[in-house]
Amino acid sequence: MLALLRTVASRPSGAIGLTLTLAHLLVALLAPVISPFDPTAQNADAILLAPSATHWMGTDTLGRDILSRVLHGGRLAIAVTFTAALIATLWGGFAGIFFGTVGGRIDELSMRIVDAFLSMPWLLFLLLIISIGGAGPLTIIPTLGFFYGVAVLRVIRGAAMQVAARDFITAAKARGEALWPILTREMFPNLSDILLVEGAMRWSWMLLAFSSLSFLGFGATPPTPDWGLMVAQERGLLATAPWAVFWPCLALSSLIIGINLLADAVGKALGIDRTSAVAV
Repeated sequence: MLALLRTVASRPSGAIGLTLTLAHLLVALLAPVISPFDPTAQNADAILLAPSATHWMGTDTLGRDILSRVLHGGRLAIAVTFTAALIATLWGGFAGIFFGTVGGRIDELSMRIVDAFLSMPWLLFLLLIISIGGAGPLTIIPTLGFFYGVAVLRVIRGAAMQVAARDFITAAKARGEALWPILTREMFPNLSDILLVEGAMRWSWMLLAFSSLSFLGFGATPPTPDWGLMVAQERGLLATAPWAVFWPCLALSSLIIGINLLADAVGKALGIDRTSAVAV
């Protein structure tokens, strides 16, 4: 792992992505300690103040310090989407390895079901499920994990079919090895690199999806500091107080860019072509 990180950091894009991602994770972890103000505390005497020495990023319509809210704004999004990305990668990856190894009618049937899911307007189904089950993490995490896991399944299945055709898999089957040892000892180690890159990609997309849900009122709920929710609450102030919208947008975009650059660099370091992987 250290050798991989050194290789990633040796690339300019990888160094930028690694720095941005680690910085956001560190800020999210230390936000309660480094925030200058309570992110939910309202102050009627400090409404819509421009950036100053006291409030470095200004204040919002309720007099809350934007810097403190931005520092806390990634905590919920990172926790929810990282957990959902882990779920999507695990179940989608295992299912993809299984179907790509087994092949035959089971694989064909599963792919037709996957194609049906991928053809659906998943965002509408996502909103429907959340509107029924509630906007809490217990609903959002498994829902995001399922929908994004379907895409992981398709990509990993394509890669697994290529590995399953190699001689060492044929030899393992000829020796009479059971399916489970073949999946865990032969297939998974040869596909773990692709799973790692896929997980990073899905995480960045989930961050954007979760912030979109918060913007629409289905993600984080007031007064929780969340980047998407902050943009939704202050979007009417672009002409008069642009700082209230600019800083949460910058924080979200920098994290997504950082994760994507990191995933790209990891893929190149491992010899994985992300473009061809997605197209499988």
